[in-house]
Amino acid sequence: MNYLETKVTFDHPDPGTAADLVAGVFFEFELQGVVIEDPGLEPPADDGAEDAVARPTHHAVLGYLPMDERLERRCKSIEQGLSETADRTGLVWRIRYRELDEQNWAESWKAFFWPQRIGRRIVVKPSWREFAPERGDLVLDLDPGMAFGTGTHPTTALCIELIEDHLAPGDSLLDVGTGSGILMLAAAKLGAGRVAGGDRDELAVRIAAENLRRNEVRAESVCLAQGLLAQPFRGRFDLVVANILTQVILELIEDVPRLLEPEGIFLCSGIIEENRSLVLSRLMQSGFEIVDTRGREGWVAIAARWPAGDPDRPPAGPRARNRI
Repeated sequence: MNYLETKVTFDHPDPGTAADLVAGVFFEFELQGVVIEDPGLEPPADDGAEDAVARPTHHAVLGYLPMDERLERRCKSIEQGLSETADRTGLVWRIRYRELDEQNWAESWKAFFWPQRIGRRIVVKPSWREFAPERGDLVLDLDPGMAFGTGTHPTTALCIELIEDHLAPGDSLLDVGTGSGILMLAAAKLGAGRVAGGDRDELAVRIAAENLRRNEVRAESVCLAQGLLAQPFRGRFDLVVANILTQVILELIEDVPRLLEPEGIFLCSGIIEENRSLVLSRLMQSGFEIVDTRGREGWVAIAARWPAGDPDRPPAGPRARNRI
């Protein structure tokens, strides 16, 4: 399959926030993968690397659309979303399209993906890069393929940090919209007893399964399913994670309690700063207790606890009896 490279070059007084807003438009309209170009950042050093990246000359966000029957509608939706963002924020933007075949598509984004430290112990390492771990490092060997999730975006990094802080050894975790499986993998490396994940995209489920195999996560402790949001899952988990978008998180809030153990934690990310109060309010109205809120580069992640002894739900039973 061929792909359409979609490059948005922009000008704004706060380029970091603007880049996240443009990336948010891309994610909302299902753009496959994003790369953020920042002329103020030094390119990663890797002497002799054939795919060394030159310093960009302008701020830009790039993404890649499969050239299928949805292409025209998606392009129009992205341009409309950018126009609406510009009306709110004063963003000045230009868009450029370029057709790529699948091999060139893969090489174009791989050049931007390098090992990255997240939190206290996690290192996300692309499967095609070399990396010498330090003592105590937990290395996630990752090939995201055409699925979302490389650890380079603040929303993913915030989720991994929250998992590191709120996951106890032996806990169970469900990742809604798992993409590349990076959050399941992080949880497994941090000692989760069982990890599950779902995605509506069949290809994402296959990629997540391959990443878990690559990192030797025990098959008996893993469950992956294709489906819409949390619908494919039953039983209770100690943590439910959703790194998606504000509107999807708002839809999930009513469904998540049936999947949480008493005092279980719902971790949600992918929320832009201007929607922070909306999500916090909806969580509290639904009975959650807010236990952690973090922001970075215009994005917000929230940890919320479901209370123990909820009279509206049947007993969960022992944690070891989670069923999927």
